[in-house]
Amino acid sequence: MQLKVNGSRRDVPAGWQDESLLFLLREQFGLVGAKFGCGVGQCGACTVLIDGEARRSCVETAADLGGAEITTIEGLADGGRLHPLQQAWLDESVPQCGYCQAGQIMSAAALLSENPQPDDDAIDDAMSGNLCRCGTYGRIRRAIHRAVEVGA
Repeated sequence: MQLKVNGSRRDVPAGWQDESLLFLLREQFGLVGAKFGCGVGQCGACTVLIDGEARRSCVETAADLGGAEITTIEGLADGGRLHPLQQAWLDESVPQCGYCQAGQIMSAAALLSENPQPDDDAIDDAMSGNLCRCGTYGRIRRAIHRAVEVGA
C-alpha cells in the first residue's frame, strides 16, 4: 500500500500497515517532527494534517488512511521558505522546550485553513486539544494572529 505524505507517494511496508501513523512517519519515513506524547490522542504532540484536518497520528493507522493526504510539519514549508505560521512562531519566541510545538503549529494550520480570521475564542477552541507543559499559550495565540496579519 501507499500513502501520500507531504505531496509524495510513499510505500508502506506490509508489516507497518497496522502500526500507528506516528511510528510509521518517524521510523520508516524519517519524519520526526510529530512527537510521541500520551499515545492516546489527548495531548496533541503528534498532530498532523489528514486531508487538511488536524488529527492525532498516534491513534491512526496507515491501513485506515488509504488515499488520504497527510501533511507533517516537515511538509508545511514551501521549499526553503517557512510557512507563515512557522515564521510567526519564531518571531513570537513561542517555543520554550519545543516538544509540543510541531503539533501546535499543525493544529493552527488546520484552524487557519478553515477560519482565516479567527478571534481569540476561535483560537482557544481550536488549540484546546494541544497541551503545552511550558504554558506558552499566550505566545501561541499571538503567533497565530501574527500569521494572519501576513496572510497565512
